[in-house]
Amino acid sequence: MLKIYHNPRCSKSRETLALLTEHSSSIEVIEYLKTPPTEQDLRQLLSLLGISARQLLRSKEPEYAALGLDNTALTEQQLITAMLNTPKLIERPIVVNGNKAAIGRPASNVLAIL
Repeated sequence: MLKIYHNPRCSKSRETLALLTEHSSSIEVIEYLKTPPTEQDLRQLLSLLGISARQLLRSKEPEYAALGLDNTALTEQQLITAMLNTPKLIERPIVVNGNKAAIGRPASNVLAIL
């Protein structure tokens, strides 16, 4: 079963979900702003994506600057904690297929893991 960490207000997230529905009828939609990932979930996503917490941050969100997340001295744990406390900071959409994951920016990125 495919999983998508989705924000219905985001056009890229909607595009990716539409693309997934063309390829699969079994999709778990997780509206991560309503149901934020746990720390374990977030760490697993980072591992599957093969990226650091900083690379998963949405640096253009006002909260990014307000929380001083541009400080390069912040640890991985501090960045993860910021995303757990403010899920809006998590890049979206994230699609998981078994032990593979991709960020749907652009939506076609997820085709590689289907």
